[in-house]
Amino acid sequence: MELALFLLVLLGCIAIGMPIAFALLMTGIALMLQMDMLDSQLVTENLVSGANNFSLMAIPFFILAGELMNAGGITRRIINLGLAILGHKQGGMGYVAIVAAILFASLSGSAVADTVALGLVMIPLMVKAGYDLNRSCGLIATGGIIAPILPPSIPLILFGVTSGVSISKLFMAGIAPGLMMGVMLAFTWWLVTRREKTVLLPKRDRKEVLQAARDSIWALFLPVIIVAGLRFGIFTPTEAGVVAAFYALFVSTVIYRELSLVALYEVLVSSAKMTAVIMFLVAASAVTAWMITMADVSGIVTDMLSGLTSNPILLLLVITALVLIIGTVMDLAPVILILTPVLMPVVMKAGIDPVYFGVLFVLTLSISLLTPPVGTVLAAISSVGNSTMIAVFRGMWPFLIAQLILLLLLIVFPQLVLFPLGLLH
Repeated sequence: MELALFLLVLLGCIAIGMPIAFALLMTGIALMLQMDMLDSQLVTENLVSGANNFSLMAIPFFILAGELMNAGGITRRIINLGLAILGHKQGGMGYVAIVAAILFASLSGSAVADTVALGLVMIPLMVKAGYDLNRSCGLIATGGIIAPILPPSIPLILFGVTSGVSISKLFMAGIAPGLMMGVMLAFTWWLVTRREKTVLLPKRDRKEVLQAARDSIWALFLPVIIVAGLRFGIFTPTEAGVVAAFYALFVSTVIYRELSLVALYEVLVSSAKMTAVIMFLVAASAVTAWMITMADVSGIVTDMLSGLTSNPILLLLVITALVLIIGTVMDLAPVILILTPVLMPVVMKAGIDPVYFGVLFVLTLSISLLTPPVGTVLAAISSVGNSTMIAVFRGMWPFLIAQLILLLLLIVFPQLVLFPLGLLH
Protein backbone atom coordinates (compact mmCIF):
# COMPACT_ATOMS: atom_id res chain seq x y z
CA MET A 1 0.00 0.00 0.00
CA GLU A 2 2.78 2.44 0.94
CA LEU A 3 4.67 1.81 -2.31
CA ALA A 4 1.52 2.35 -4.39
CA LEU A 5 0.73 5.56 -2.49
CA PHE A 6 4.32 6.77 -2.92
CA LEU A 7 4.19 6.30 -6.70
CA LEU A 8 0.63 7.60 -7.09
CA VAL A 9 1.18 10.87 -5.21
CA LEU A 10 4.64 11.55 -6.66
CA LEU A 11 3.68 10.87 -10.29
CA GLY A 12 0.32 12.58 -9.86
CA CYS A 13 1.89 15.78 -8.55
CA ILE A 14 4.44 15.79 -11.37
CA ALA A 15 1.69 15.13 -13.94
CA ILE A 16 -0.26 18.23 -12.91
CA GLY A 17 2.87 20.36 -13.28
CA MET A 18 3.83 20.77 -9.64
CA PRO A 19 7.55 21.63 -9.16
CA ILE A 20 9.56 18.55 -8.20
CA ALA A 21 10.54 19.88 -4.76
CA PHE A 22 6.90 20.45 -3.78
CA ALA A 23 5.92 17.08 -5.27
CA LEU A 24 8.48 15.45 -2.97
CA LEU A 25 7.07 17.32 0.02
CA MET A 26 3.53 16.26 -0.84
CA THR A 27 4.66 12.64 -1.20
CA GLY A 28 6.26 12.69 2.24
CA ILE A 29 3.15 14.26 3.80
CA ALA A 30 0.90 11.70 2.07
CA LEU A 31 2.95 8.86 3.58
CA MET A 32 2.69 10.55 6.97
CA LEU A 33 -1.10 10.68 6.65
CA GLN A 34 -1.22 7.02 5.60
CA MET A 35 0.81 6.00 8.66
CA ASP A 36 -1.04 8.42 10.97
CA MET A 37 2.22 10.30 11.67
CA LEU A 38 1.41 13.77 10.32
CA ASP A 39 3.34 16.35 12.32
CA SER A 40 4.43 19.74 10.96
CA GLN A 41 7.43 19.71 13.31
CA LEU A 42 8.70 16.47 11.73
CA VAL A 43 8.38 18.02 8.27
CA THR A 44 10.29 21.14 9.37
CA GLU A 45 13.01 19.18 11.15
CA ASN A 46 13.65 16.99 8.12
CA LEU A 47 13.68 20.00 5.79
CA VAL A 48 16.34 21.71 7.90
CA SER A 49 18.43 18.59 8.54
CA GLY A 50 18.29 17.64 4.85
CA ALA A 51 20.11 20.80 3.84
CA ASN A 52 22.30 20.96 6.95
CA ASN A 53 25.17 18.87 5.59
CA PHE A 54 28.79 20.00 5.31
CA SER A 55 29.36 18.03 2.09
CA LEU A 56 26.55 19.94 0.36
CA MET A 57 28.57 23.15 0.70
CA ALA A 58 30.66 21.91 -2.22
CA ILE A 59 27.72 22.45 -4.59
CA PRO A 60 27.43 26.27 -4.44
CA PHE A 61 31.19 26.66 -4.70
CA PHE A 62 31.52 24.43 -7.77
CA ILE A 63 28.54 26.17 -9.37
CA LEU A 64 30.21 29.52 -8.68
CA ALA A 65 33.52 28.25 -10.08
CA GLY A 66 31.82 27.18 -13.32
CA GLU A 67 30.05 30.52 -13.72
CA LEU A 68 33.29 32.41 -13.07
CA MET A 69 35.12 30.37 -15.70
CA ASN A 70 32.52 31.12 -18.34
CA ALA A 71 32.40 34.84 -17.55
CA GLY A 72 36.14 35.25 -16.98
CA GLY A 73 37.41 33.96 -20.33
CA ILE A 74 38.76 30.66 -19.02
CA THR A 75 36.53 28.44 -21.18
CA ARG A 76 37.25 30.48 -24.31
CA ARG A 77 41.00 30.00 -23.89
CA ILE A 78 40.58 26.23 -23.52
CA ILE A 79 38.68 26.09 -26.82
CA ASN A 80 41.28 28.29 -28.53
CA LEU A 81 44.05 25.91 -27.46
CA GLY A 82 42.15 22.98 -28.94
CA LEU A 83 41.61 24.82 -32.22
CA ALA A 84 45.30 25.70 -32.39
CA ILE A 85 46.31 22.04 -32.03
CA LEU A 86 43.55 20.17 -33.90
CA GLY A 87 41.61 22.70 -35.97
CA HIS A 88 43.51 21.95 -39.20
CA LYS A 89 42.86 18.17 -39.14
CA GLN A 90 40.00 16.26 -40.79
CA GLY A 91 37.11 16.38 -38.33
CA GLY A 92 39.34 18.53 -36.15
CA MET A 93 36.63 20.79 -34.73
CA GLY A 94 34.76 17.76 -33.45
CA TYR A 95 37.83 16.53 -31.62
CA VAL A 96 38.30 20.02 -30.20
CA ALA A 97 34.72 19.93 -28.91
CA ILE A 98 35.32 16.53 -27.25
CA VAL A 99 38.58 17.57 -25.57
CA ALA A 100 37.02 20.85 -24.46
CA ALA A 101 34.01 18.96 -23.06
CA ILE A 102 36.34 16.79 -20.94
CA LEU A 103 38.21 19.85 -19.67
CA PHE A 104 35.00 21.75 -18.97
CA ALA A 105 33.66 18.70 -17.12
CA SER A 106 36.70 18.72 -14.86
CA LEU A 107 36.06 22.38 -14.05
CA SER A 108 32.35 22.82 -13.35
CA GLY A 109 30.45 19.51 -12.93
CA SER A 110 27.23 20.75 -14.59
CA ALA A 111 26.10 19.11 -17.85
CA VAL A 112 23.77 21.92 -18.96
CA ALA A 113 26.25 24.70 -18.16
CA ASP A 114 29.10 22.95 -20.00
CA THR A 115 26.91 22.17 -23.02
CA VAL A 116 25.71 25.76 -23.36
CA ALA A 117 29.17 27.27 -22.87
CA LEU A 118 30.75 24.94 -25.44
CA GLY A 119 27.84 25.16 -27.88
CA LEU A 120 27.80 28.95 -27.99
CA VAL A 121 31.40 28.99 -29.20
CA MET A 122 31.74 25.78 -31.24
CA ILE A 123 28.45 25.45 -33.11
CA PRO A 124 28.84 28.62 -35.22
CA LEU A 125 32.44 27.63 -36.04
CA MET A 126 31.47 24.06 -36.99
CA VAL A 127 28.53 25.13 -39.17
CA LYS A 128 30.69 27.74 -40.91
CA ALA A 129 33.27 25.03 -41.66
CA GLY A 130 30.63 22.84 -43.31
CA TYR A 131 29.75 20.41 -40.52
CA ASP A 132 26.12 19.30 -40.24
CA LEU A 133 24.32 21.48 -37.67
CA ASN A 134 22.37 18.73 -35.92
CA ARG A 135 25.28 16.29 -35.84
CA SER A 136 27.46 19.03 -34.33
CA CYS A 137 24.79 19.78 -31.73
CA GLY A 138 24.49 16.06 -30.99
CA LEU A 139 28.23 15.70 -30.47
CA ILE A 140 28.42 18.68 -28.11
CA ALA A 141 25.39 17.49 -26.14
CA THR A 142 26.81 13.98 -25.65
CA GLY A 143 30.11 15.58 -24.67
CA GLY A 144 28.27 17.72 -22.13
CA ILE A 145 27.05 14.68 -20.18
CA ILE A 146 30.65 13.87 -19.26
CA ALA A 147 30.35 16.61 -16.63
CA PRO A 148 28.21 14.59 -14.17
CA ILE A 149 30.83 11.80 -14.19
CA LEU A 150 34.21 13.49 -13.96
CA PRO A 151 35.10 15.27 -10.71
CA PRO A 152 33.96 17.76 -9.50
CA SER A 153 30.56 16.23 -10.31
CA ILE A 154 27.55 17.84 -8.62
CA PRO A 155 25.36 14.71 -9.18
CA LEU A 156 28.02 12.51 -7.56
CA ILE A 157 28.02 14.87 -4.57
CA LEU A 158 24.22 14.53 -4.32
CA PHE A 159 24.47 10.74 -4.53
CA GLY A 160 27.23 10.64 -1.91
CA VAL A 161 25.27 12.80 0.52
CA THR A 162 22.03 10.84 -0.01
CA SER A 163 23.63 7.38 0.22
CA GLY A 164 26.40 8.06 2.73
CA VAL A 165 29.06 6.89 0.25
CA SER A 166 32.46 8.65 0.27
CA ILE A 167 32.41 11.54 -2.19
CA SER A 168 36.19 11.36 -2.61
CA LYS A 169 35.90 7.72 -3.70
CA LEU A 170 33.04 8.59 -6.06
CA PHE A 171 35.17 11.34 -7.62
CA MET A 172 38.13 9.02 -8.16
CA ALA A 173 35.90 6.26 -9.55
CA GLY A 174 34.38 8.70 -12.04
CA ILE A 175 37.69 9.56 -13.71
CA ALA A 176 38.12 6.46 -15.90
CA PRO A 177 34.49 6.28 -17.12
CA GLY A 178 34.51 10.01 -17.89
CA LEU A 179 37.64 9.69 -20.02
CA MET A 180 36.22 6.57 -21.69
CA MET A 181 33.14 8.56 -22.67
CA GLY A 182 35.42 11.00 -24.47
CA VAL A 183 37.26 8.17 -26.24
CA MET A 184 33.98 6.60 -27.39
CA LEU A 185 32.81 9.96 -28.75
CA ALA A 186 36.10 10.52 -30.59
CA PHE A 187 35.95 7.08 -32.22
CA THR A 188 32.31 7.55 -33.23
CA TRP A 189 33.02 11.04 -34.59
CA TRP A 190 35.85 9.58 -36.68
CA LEU A 191 33.50 6.93 -38.07
CA VAL A 192 30.76 9.34 -39.12
CA THR A 193 32.97 12.13 -40.50
CA ARG A 194 35.97 10.39 -42.04
CA ARG A 195 34.66 10.85 -45.60
CA GLU A 196 33.10 14.28 -45.19
CA LYS A 197 34.55 17.32 -46.94
CA THR A 198 34.74 20.26 -44.61
CA VAL A 199 36.69 23.50 -44.47
CA LEU A 200 39.85 23.02 -42.44
CA LEU A 201 41.37 25.81 -40.40
CA PRO A 202 44.84 26.96 -41.43
CA LYS A 203 47.54 25.05 -39.60
CA ARG A 204 49.06 27.26 -36.93
CA ASP A 205 52.80 27.40 -36.52
CA ARG A 206 54.59 26.34 -33.38
CA LYS A 207 54.75 29.90 -32.07
CA GLU A 208 50.97 30.30 -32.26
CA VAL A 209 50.36 26.93 -30.58
CA LEU A 210 52.75 27.83 -27.76
CA GLN A 211 51.04 31.18 -27.33
CA ALA A 212 47.62 29.48 -27.07
CA ALA A 213 49.09 27.04 -24.55
CA ARG A 214 50.51 29.90 -22.47
CA ASP A 215 47.15 31.68 -22.52
CA SER A 216 45.30 28.60 -21.28
CA ILE A 217 47.85 27.26 -18.80
CA TRP A 218 46.08 28.86 -15.83
CA ALA A 219 42.79 27.26 -16.88
CA LEU A 220 44.39 23.82 -17.28
CA PHE A 221 45.88 23.91 -13.79
CA LEU A 222 42.51 23.76 -12.01
CA PRO A 223 41.56 20.10 -12.68
CA VAL A 224 45.11 19.10 -11.73
CA ILE A 225 44.79 20.98 -8.44
CA ILE A 226 41.43 19.37 -7.63
CA VAL A 227 42.41 15.77 -8.44
CA ALA A 228 45.85 16.04 -6.80
CA GLY A 229 44.35 17.66 -3.71
CA LEU A 230 41.82 14.86 -3.30
CA ARG A 231 44.37 12.15 -4.09
CA PHE A 232 46.87 13.31 -1.48
CA GLY A 233 44.30 14.31 1.15
CA ILE A 234 45.17 18.00 1.03
CA PHE A 235 41.49 18.96 1.10
CA THR A 236 38.03 17.40 1.19
CA PRO A 237 35.58 17.63 -1.75
CA THR A 238 33.87 20.56 0.00
CA GLU A 239 37.16 22.37 0.46
CA ALA A 240 37.99 21.57 -3.17
CA GLY A 241 34.91 23.59 -4.16
CA VAL A 242 36.21 26.58 -2.22
CA VAL A 243 39.63 26.22 -3.83
CA ALA A 244 38.06 25.99 -7.30
CA ALA A 245 35.92 29.08 -6.79
CA PHE A 246 38.77 31.16 -5.37
CA TYR A 247 41.14 30.02 -8.11
CA ALA A 248 38.62 30.85 -10.85
CA LEU A 249 37.98 34.28 -9.31
CA PHE A 250 41.71 34.99 -9.01
CA VAL A 251 42.49 33.95 -12.59
CA SER A 252 39.49 35.80 -14.04
CA THR A 253 40.18 39.09 -12.22
CA VAL A 254 43.95 39.19 -11.68
CA ILE A 255 45.49 37.10 -14.48
CA TYR A 256 43.07 37.47 -17.42
CA ARG A 257 41.36 40.64 -16.11
CA GLU A 258 38.15 39.94 -18.05
CA LEU A 259 35.70 39.84 -15.14
CA SER A 260 34.24 43.26 -14.32
CA LEU A 261 32.36 44.12 -11.12
CA VAL A 262 29.07 44.16 -13.03
CA ALA A 263 29.78 40.71 -14.50
CA LEU A 264 30.84 39.43 -11.07
CA TYR A 265 27.52 40.58 -9.61
CA GLU A 266 25.63 38.74 -12.37
CA VAL A 267 27.71 35.60 -11.76
CA LEU A 268 26.95 35.70 -8.03
CA VAL A 269 23.21 36.14 -8.64
CA SER A 270 23.08 33.33 -11.21
CA SER A 271 25.04 30.99 -8.93
CA ALA A 272 22.80 31.82 -5.95
CA LYS A 273 19.64 31.07 -7.94
CA MET A 274 20.95 27.73 -9.17
CA THR A 275 22.14 26.81 -5.67
CA ALA A 276 18.76 27.69 -4.15
CA VAL A 277 16.95 25.39 -6.58
CA ILE A 278 19.24 22.45 -5.86
CA MET A 279 19.32 22.95 -2.09
CA PHE A 280 15.52 23.18 -1.81
CA LEU A 281 15.31 19.95 -3.80
CA VAL A 282 17.71 18.29 -1.37
CA ALA A 283 15.79 19.59 1.66
CA ALA A 284 12.42 18.44 0.28
CA SER A 285 13.81 15.03 -0.63
CA ALA A 286 14.95 14.54 2.98
CA VAL A 287 11.31 14.52 4.09
CA THR A 288 10.41 11.87 1.51
CA ALA A 289 13.57 9.84 2.23
CA TRP A 290 12.75 9.75 5.96
CA MET A 291 9.22 8.56 5.23
CA ILE A 292 10.53 5.97 2.75
CA THR A 293 12.56 4.56 5.64
CA MET A 294 9.67 4.70 8.10
CA ALA A 295 7.26 3.06 5.62
CA ASP A 296 9.91 0.50 4.59
CA VAL A 297 9.36 1.27 0.91
CA SER A 298 12.93 0.21 0.16
CA GLY A 299 12.23 -3.11 1.91
CA ILE A 300 9.22 -3.66 -0.33
CA VAL A 301 11.33 -2.96 -3.43
CA THR A 302 14.06 -5.26 -2.12
CA ASP A 303 11.53 -8.08 -1.72
CA MET A 304 10.24 -7.47 -5.27
CA LEU A 305 13.76 -7.71 -6.69
CA SER A 306 15.01 -10.41 -4.32
CA GLY A 307 15.04 -12.97 -7.12
CA LEU A 308 17.69 -10.90 -8.94
CA THR A 309 20.05 -10.22 -6.05
CA SER A 310 21.93 -13.47 -6.72
CA ASN A 311 22.82 -12.21 -10.21
CA PRO A 312 24.34 -8.69 -9.86
CA ILE A 313 24.74 -8.13 -13.62
CA LEU A 314 21.09 -8.96 -14.33
CA LEU A 315 20.01 -6.78 -11.40
CA LEU A 316 22.05 -3.85 -12.71
CA LEU A 317 20.59 -4.30 -16.20
CA VAL A 318 17.06 -4.17 -14.77
CA ILE A 319 17.86 -1.11 -12.61
CA THR A 320 19.57 0.59 -15.56
CA ALA A 321 16.54 0.05 -17.80
CA LEU A 322 14.24 1.36 -15.06
CA VAL A 323 16.39 4.44 -14.44
CA LEU A 324 16.65 5.22 -18.17
CA ILE A 325 12.86 5.13 -18.48
CA ILE A 326 12.34 7.33 -15.42
CA GLY A 327 15.06 9.70 -16.62
CA THR A 328 13.13 10.44 -19.80
CA VAL A 329 10.44 12.25 -17.78
CA MET A 330 12.41 13.61 -14.81
CA ASP A 331 15.60 15.60 -14.41
CA LEU A 332 18.79 14.09 -13.01
CA ALA A 333 18.92 15.59 -9.49
CA PRO A 334 15.36 14.68 -8.41
CA VAL A 335 15.79 11.07 -9.58
CA ILE A 336 19.00 10.74 -7.55
CA LEU A 337 17.30 12.11 -4.46
CA ILE A 338 14.18 9.95 -4.90
CA LEU A 339 15.64 6.60 -6.00
CA THR A 340 18.91 6.45 -4.05
CA PRO A 341 17.32 5.59 -0.67
CA VAL A 342 15.04 3.10 -2.44
CA LEU A 343 17.69 1.28 -4.47
CA MET A 344 20.69 1.27 -2.11
CA PRO A 345 19.36 -1.54 0.18
CA VAL A 346 18.77 -3.70 -2.93
CA VAL A 347 22.27 -3.00 -4.21
CA MET A 348 23.89 -3.69 -0.85
CA LYS A 349 21.98 -6.97 -0.50
CA ALA A 350 23.29 -8.07 -3.91
CA GLY A 351 26.88 -7.34 -2.79
CA ILE A 352 27.43 -4.61 -5.38
CA ASP A 353 30.07 -2.02 -4.48
CA PRO A 354 28.17 1.20 -3.59
CA VAL A 355 30.83 3.41 -5.19
CA TYR A 356 30.60 1.42 -8.42
CA PHE A 357 26.81 1.59 -8.34
CA GLY A 358 26.88 5.34 -7.73
CA VAL A 359 28.95 5.96 -10.87
CA LEU A 360 26.75 3.66 -12.97
CA PHE A 361 23.60 5.26 -11.56
CA VAL A 362 24.75 8.79 -12.37
CA LEU A 363 26.05 7.76 -15.81
CA THR A 364 22.68 6.20 -16.65
CA LEU A 365 20.85 9.35 -15.57
CA SER A 366 23.33 11.48 -17.52
CA ILE A 367 22.45 9.60 -20.70
CA SER A 368 18.77 10.22 -20.00
CA LEU A 369 19.50 13.98 -20.13
CA LEU A 370 19.72 13.48 -23.91
CA THR A 371 16.33 11.81 -24.37
CA PRO A 372 12.97 13.49 -24.97
CA PRO A 373 10.51 14.59 -23.71
CA VAL A 374 12.40 16.27 -20.82
CA GLY A 375 16.08 15.90 -21.81
CA THR A 376 17.44 19.13 -20.33
CA VAL A 377 20.77 18.89 -22.17
CA LEU A 378 18.97 18.08 -25.43
CA ALA A 379 16.68 21.09 -24.93
CA ALA A 380 19.63 23.35 -24.08
CA ILE A 381 21.68 22.44 -27.17
CA SER A 382 18.59 22.70 -29.41
CA SER A 383 18.09 26.24 -28.17
CA VAL A 384 21.75 27.18 -28.61
CA GLY A 385 21.87 25.66 -32.11
CA ASN A 386 18.51 27.18 -33.09
CA SER A 387 17.19 23.75 -34.10
CA THR A 388 14.43 21.37 -32.93
CA MET A 389 14.85 18.63 -30.35
CA ILE A 390 13.79 15.95 -32.85
CA ALA A 391 16.28 17.14 -35.49
CA VAL A 392 19.13 17.29 -32.95
CA PHE A 393 18.19 13.86 -31.59
CA ARG A 394 18.48 12.43 -35.11
CA GLY A 395 21.97 13.89 -35.42
CA MET A 396 22.86 12.63 -31.97
CA TRP A 397 21.93 8.94 -32.26
CA PRO A 398 25.40 7.54 -33.21
CA PHE A 399 26.96 9.22 -30.17
CA LEU A 400 24.09 8.18 -27.90
CA ILE A 401 24.50 4.55 -28.97
CA ALA A 402 28.23 4.79 -28.24
CA GLN A 403 27.54 5.94 -24.68
CA LEU A 404 25.00 3.14 -24.17
CA ILE A 405 27.59 0.59 -25.37
CA LEU A 406 30.07 2.00 -22.84
CA LEU A 407 27.43 1.73 -20.10
CA LEU A 408 26.95 -1.96 -20.90
CA LEU A 409 30.72 -2.54 -20.84
CA LEU A 410 30.96 -0.93 -17.40
CA ILE A 411 28.14 -3.19 -16.13
CA VAL A 412 29.92 -6.31 -17.39
CA PHE A 413 33.43 -5.20 -16.31
CA PRO A 414 33.19 -3.39 -12.92
CA GLN A 415 36.98 -3.01 -12.62
CA LEU A 416 36.89 -0.38 -15.36
CA VAL A 417 35.24 1.83 -12.75
CA LEU A 418 36.90 0.59 -9.56
CA PHE A 419 40.60 0.39 -10.44
CA PRO A 420 41.31 4.16 -9.93
CA LEU A 421 40.22 3.78 -6.29
CA GLY A 422 43.63 2.21 -5.68
CA LEU A 423 45.09 5.67 -6.21
CA LEU A 424 43.55 6.77 -2.92
CA HIS A 425 45.79 4.41 -0.95
